[in-house]
Amino acid sequence: MVGVGRAAVSNWRRRYEDFPPPVGGTATSPAFSLKAVEEWLLHQGKVEEVPLRERVWQQIRNAADDLRLGEVVAEATELLRGHGKRRLVPPSAWGLLRDLAEEQGNAEAGAFLLDRYAEVHSRRLFETPAEIAHFMARLAGPDVRSVLDPACGLGVLLTTIREVEQVYGQEADDSVARLARTRLVLAGIEGSVRTGDSLRHDSWPGVTVDAVLCHPPFNDRNWGYDDLVSDPRWEYGMPPKAESELAWVQHAMSHLKPGGTAVMLMPAIAAGRRSGRRIRSNLLRQGALQAVVGLPPRMGAGTGLPLHIWVLRKPIEGGPIPSHVLMAEAEPESFDEIAERWREFRVDPERAAQGPGAVRSVPIIELVDENVDVTPAGHVSHVGQPSAHDFPAVREQLLHRVERLSTMIPQAVPSAAAAMPSVHLSELERVGAIRVLNAGRFEISGAGDLVLTDQDLFSGTTPPHRTHPEGRVLIEPGDVVVAARSGEFAARVVTERGILLGPRLTLLRPDAQRIDSYFLAGFLRALPVTMGTGTHSGVSRFEPRRAVVPRMPLEEQRRYGESFRRIFEFEDELRNVSNAGQAAAASLLKALGKGDLTPPPA
Repeated sequence: MVGVGRAAVSNWRRRYEDFPPPVGGTATSPAFSLKAVEEWLLHQGKVEEVPLRERVWQQIRNAADDLRLGEVVAEATELLRGHGKRRLVPPSAWGLLRDLAEEQGNAEAGAFLLDRYAEVHSRRLFETPAEIAHFMARLAGPDVRSVLDPACGLGVLLTTIREVEQVYGQEADDSVARLARTRLVLAGIEGSVRTGDSLRHDSWPGVTVDAVLCHPPFNDRNWGYDDLVSDPRWEYGMPPKAESELAWVQHAMSHLKPGGTAVMLMPAIAAGRRSGRRIRSNLLRQGALQAVVGLPPRMGAGTGLPLHIWVLRKPIEGGPIPSHVLMAEAEPESFDEIAERWREFRVDPERAAQGPGAVRSVPIIELVDENVDVTPAGHVSHVGQPSAHDFPAVREQLLHRVERLSTMIPQAVPSAAAAMPSVHLSELERVGAIRVLNAGRFEISGAGDLVLTDQDLFSGTTPPHRTHPEGRVLIEPGDVVVAARSGEFAARVVTERGILLGPRLTLLRPDAQRIDSYFLAGFLRALPVTMGTGTHSGVSRFEPRRAVVPRMPLEEQRRYGESFRRIFEFEDELRNVSNAGQAAAASLLKALGKGDLTPPPA
């Protein structure tokens, strides 16, 4: 209601004797009277008035615990549509919701509840970011009249293609499926969403569509491997137990009409895992896998994983088998260009798609080797390695990046120098505000899961190495990984899932309700740190418990943390522009020297 964190509320409880006392809960997780808190906030001037939208949400939010919140929100959105009877929504909440609907309209009120529910369950739902969803819809093609999403969540992908006649969805969670139906109605789309596990109990047997758009669950070990061994959907091979994503790919293919398109959001690791190479090989050899697009790591919101988009087509019996696959590395600003290149590729798959930007038409024969790795980064022509023909376009792209870089320079304002009270990380660890984990020393095997090394940490690059996960520390989104060497100190806030902690690295896992990750990483880099003895690799052992950071409320931490996050992003982009500029300069020198390029006229 006020836009502050738990730390601020805890501070108010200590500072103000008239702060409402708890009416339930426990000592560590107290519950308060909503009406009493609203009155106190108004009396103290913390808010001029509690906005109607916030009062609606607080009433809905307090009607059930997190496990049943979806049922309450689903019932509320259905009531707005004139369906069902009020059972779980309290009378007070329904009265406020009707007021909101009169003020803003039923569609806006329903969309507000959907968005708030998605925020509460963002770690569980992993909704597809809007930019990616619309890009996937463009890759599906312009003539889609029927679409299916077999793992539709809240229905985001189903609402990205508007000119459709038949819309089918399926979602395992009944309350989420109900919310997806509401999203379709709010978008003015007639469709049907059924409840059930698509892999085990397909709700749409025999239904075939022009396009499947799907963001399937990732790394699901309980997808039905033991129950579905002889399933007829495994046309390209039995998916390994650890490759649930390849089960979803084949499920999507089974629902396509001949010539239909499936656009799947996939974890990048699925492009190269050895366990899935046989299926990838069959998809390529039979002309089913037609494009793989790599997305920038920062777009893995929700999942935190590096992401790819796979575009597949249902082969037409007797039709030609393509000999090439379109590979691309995308940025949001290049989505339009890549969608156009994909359109051209669909018209003529044999046409060489080699030109400006990180897009290339790769012969399938180059891919079906021992590894069958379809990771685009290993095959596309990066802007860092342009041909002479490409150089004018590469120059324009580099100028654009330099211009964009100038807008990313962080801002800060002078302040009166004042010592900030500090706290040792050992104290934060003692009270449970952070956990400290160390990876120890071990050899990287070269096979298995991605592993973050000290070289990746100091260079700011994406981890390329792999090792077996047994006995290793799995990094979680929001963790801060730190290392020190020769007077340097590196700290990275990890946003991806599925990455292991590398040798000699230290991991700090903050409690998100007490410590902001970027605040922690930023001040550790900004303030002197204590290092132990060095190693043969030059990496010194960091003594985290002897380091200090300022002691400040969570809302103030987040203010600093946002500035540190912008600085980190600026550093990353500065590094990228530097690398691209140096590569372009080296390429230009060679091209001029060989006579492939000539200076402009005097």
